[in-house]
Amino acid sequence: MKKPLDELCKRLNVAFSDQRLLQQALTHSSFLNERVEERLALSSNERLEFLGDAIVNFLATRLVFARFPDAGEGELTAWRSALIRTETLAGFAQRYNLGSHVLLARGEELSGARQRPALLADVFEAVVAAIFIDQGLDAVQKFLLPLFEEALATLQQQGLPVDYKSKLQARIQAERGITPRYRLIERSGPEHQPEFTFEALAGEESLGRGRGPSKQAAEQDAARAALDRLENRG
Repeated sequence: MKKPLDELCKRLNVAFSDQRLLQQALTHSSFLNERVEERLALSSNERLEFLGDAIVNFLATRLVFARFPDAGEGELTAWRSALIRTETLAGFAQRYNLGSHVLLARGEELSGARQRPALLADVFEAVVAAIFIDQGLDAVQKFLLPLFEEALATLQQQGLPVDYKSKLQARIQAERGITPRYRLIERSGPEHQPEFTFEALAGEESLGRGRGPSKQAAEQDAARAALDRLENRG
């Protein structure tokens, strides 16, 4: 496995002191569930994903805060959301072909999980955490900020996607003094092409439902439906 990891390190342009961290970042929990004997030597990437998610959020927040000095909280949140959404992070993962290096259970492999945006985004976050632990925050910034800068330039040319969740939150907080929440209603479809249905709630009142290929997309669609309903009601 060392040679493929060496090749991946070259693509990432990161010289890991401890490649076991990179290996952990690429180990899906399903692989260990299927191969019990590997558990003594490997750990899944779930803990690294948790840390990487926080790091990605922090650096995206700091970037948009510095880049848009006149923007309010709502606009800053929209820019950050566009940078850290599943599809954006999955695109970063595809750039380095991370999916081909992930250790997966046979069932996940057959389902086409290597190309699943949610899995790729999780793996990317885990790799970010591995870089952070091995090399520190400066190395993470050197790796991640050029990706964010390129994505941000594209977003500025194409226009910022509407962040329906932020718009709904601002409206519900202003009108009712509470924060909307989202509840998973259904997960359907094959593993490699799932569809999620979420419900937007204000307290116990259902405001709207939405669907999407990821949890984030379904929540955005639910928020959009909620806003449409509120507008029609008004």
